Amino acid sequence: MDRFLYLAMSGAKETAHALSINNQNLANANTHGFRQALAVAETTPVRGPVYDSRDYVQVGNEAIDFSHGALQSTGRALDIAIQGEGFIAVQAPDGGEAYTRAGNLHVDATGVLRNERGLAVLGGGGPITIPENESLLIGTDGTITIRPTGSAPSALAAVDRIRLVDPDTETLSRGEDGLIRASEGGEVPPADANVRVVTGMLETSNVNTVAALTRMIELSRGFETQVKMMESANKLEESHNRLLGTG
Repeated sequence: MDRFLYLAMSGAKETAHALSINNQNLANANTHGFRQALAVAETTPVRGPVYDSRDYVQVGNEAIDFSHGALQSTGRALDIAIQGEGFIAVQAPDGGEAYTRAGNLHVDATGVLRNERGLAVLGGGGPITIPENESLLIGTDGTITIRPTGSAPSALAAVDRIRLVDPDTETLSRGEDGLIRASEGGEVPPADANVRVVTGMLETSNVNTVAALTRMIELSRGFETQVKMMESANKLEESHNRLLGTG
């Protein structure tokens, strides 16, 4: 009975893990630039002294779906969306560099350009600081141009250029804080002049809510089936013990 019980337990455990990942995706269906996670599992044999006695399920490293979301028009000067491949570089809370596709930016009280999560947007020399201005424009290459307060309409000044990168997605991973970074030991990608942005637009999450809801139902039913199998194994074991005890 131990084989029956532990196989069902293994399946229930990993199904619950997949369900939590799917629920996280659903929770971020309206998060701009979010990239859904994919649950990865594989069959792993239990090694015995003579031969492999059985197979269990083992979770692999979480994968990320880097397919693009749809672009939505906002008409806001500080909203940007990347056209095609690439990422916006931001400063993570630990001071390191992280990457995002969410371009809903704002300037805080100290003049630092930040994204919706409050992370500073990186430029050529670190976090970008915007001086007081009467107008601001972000070019397709990420260059930020302003008209300083009190200056003539033609007196435009380039402040900085948003650090846009296009790393190999195979070298990226998502941490526990939800930020995408270069994998441990990987090199920090250089700025890529070929990455382009469009202003007045935001990219939506790439989560398909209908598919995610359907998947949630499938996983929930699968989990219930595994639990019922565990209960059946327990009942069979109890019956077996009673039979052995009648001798």
